[in-house]
Amino acid sequence: MKKVSKFASAITNVIIITMLLTLTLVSFSGQYSSFVFTQNNDRPYYKGNTSRGEVALMINVYWGTEYLDGMLETLAKHNAKATFFVGGSWAAKNKEYLDKMLDGGHELGNHGYFHKDHAKLNAKQNEAEITSTNTLVKGLTGYDITLFAPPSGSFSDTTLKVAYAQGMSVIMWSRDTIDWRDKDSSLVYSRATNKIGAGDMILMHPTAHTLAALGDILTYYEKNNLTPVTVSQIISQEII
Repeated sequence: MKKVSKFASAITNVIIITMLLTLTLVSFSGQYSSFVFTQNNDRPYYKGNTSRGEVALMINVYWGTEYLDGMLETLAKHNAKATFFVGGSWAAKNKEYLDKMLDGGHELGNHGYFHKDHAKLNAKQNEAEITSTNTLVKGLTGYDITLFAPPSGSFSDTTLKVAYAQGMSVIMWSRDTIDWRDKDSSLVYSRATNKIGAGDMILMHPTAHTLAALGDILTYYEKNNLTPVTVSQIISQEII
């Protein structure tokens, strides 16, 4: 009986260990799948989904209003979509352009109200900059903004906590045309196309040289089977 008891005990221990290992593997697998296949909810996006042949144009707007009609016309000509991250102080004076962007099937994002350095702001100040822009755009257009791009790409952990508390995704970029500094359409074109790949998010502004390069940039994407979509679409992990 003692031998049987020892044997049974050994079998029981093996079963318990096997179950524990199985649960551990399942738990780890679930965590890994969640990390890979679900959207970020605790860190900024620097790039989007790489599996669908999409890129996203991020157009930050505080100035350059005179170039927006041309950019919108060029985007429409190429059946391309973009996300316009608008400053609240600009949006307050330019409702007609918010409407034009939305009518063109584009997306609106939040770029703060006064283009402040969010890394230097406390929680209350971060919230004021973000919330005031959301509230303004909602009041002018009825549109609910869900994306926040920190001015100059500057943010802190406080910025992230404030944005996420409001259910917003924080957006950075993987390609920067630096068109605000280098007033050269050839440079804008090369920075928006050189080694570009699916999932890239390209930062630009409404400038004369960006407008001059935009058509060629979009033609390059077409020839290379890259579809310009909104930021919300490119960061989605769903197969569309």
